[in-house]
Amino acid sequence: MSAPESSISETVPYFDVLFDKIGANRDVADTFGLNVHWGYWSDPETADGSARDFAAAAREMTRRVYAHAGLQNGMRVLDVGCGFGGTIFEINEHFSDMELVGLNIDPRQLERARQCVLPKNGNRITFVEGDACALPFSERPDPGTGIAAGFDAVLAVECIFHFPSRPRFFGEARRVLKPGGRLVISDFVPHGPSLPWFVRAAIPMAETMRKVYGPNKGIMTRSMCRTLGLWSGFRGMTVEDITRNTLPSYVAVERLHQGSTDPNRDDQIAALRFLRTMSERAWLRYLILAFRAGSRA
Repeated sequence: MSAPESSISETVPYFDVLFDKIGANRDVADTFGLNVHWGYWSDPETADGSARDFAAAAREMTRRVYAHAGLQNGMRVLDVGCGFGGTIFEINEHFSDMELVGLNIDPRQLERARQCVLPKNGNRITFVEGDACALPFSERPDPGTGIAAGFDAVLAVECIFHFPSRPRFFGEARRVLKPGGRLVISDFVPHGPSLPWFVRAAIPMAETMRKVYGPNKGIMTRSMCRTLGLWSGFRGMTVEDITRNTLPSYVAVERLHQGSTDPNRDDQIAALRFLRTMSERAWLRYLILAFRAGSRA
């Protein structure tokens, strides 16, 4: 029998490592000081493995994700698992008169986000401590933050695998979205036909992956994601497979680990190489998934 599923989101180990290094290592600060997710290269052959190149690709990834939300000036956007505020930063740069809300379970990340991301273009920015599976927004504005539900878009950039329950998160995202609003996530998704081989390869790596990335709260194939979306009140799902465009991320991040004196360096490199191998074999895909909220019954 498996252990009962926690209903509370948790902080994850690699953020502890980042907080130790981000102030002392310029390459780490340049790579992950704002966006803590993989990069997107339109032409992966042009990647040079540098921190500067990775940071530019990470910003491009952010733009790639929010493009699926159909953002327009004046919208209300919730970024769940907002990290250091990179997605809010990018939207703040390119849109105006937006209400931008970043949510995270870890107050340390929110503190850095507040320092790094300041409103411009008439935008309003709020960073809120909260659980992705129990979003602190209802129809009436929250007395503490003044923020209500009714978002035009909910984003979750490369973080949903940390949430304790994908069904609960999808249900919460649907609850706080306007009818017709969009949920957009980026995620590592096992390829359905290759799932038996992926699982067989993953079993020996389970403890190493847990130590580096924290507990994985379950894997879902593309078809399972589609079913979950429909079950949660979303109309259909659009998919962009950008696995090939993310592959240079592994080279750049391994370069950082190679120069590290962290006692867990070998585990970090092993976990990274496992993900890279699975992605190069296309057993693990990097997908952007977009769902449109249906009308409430």
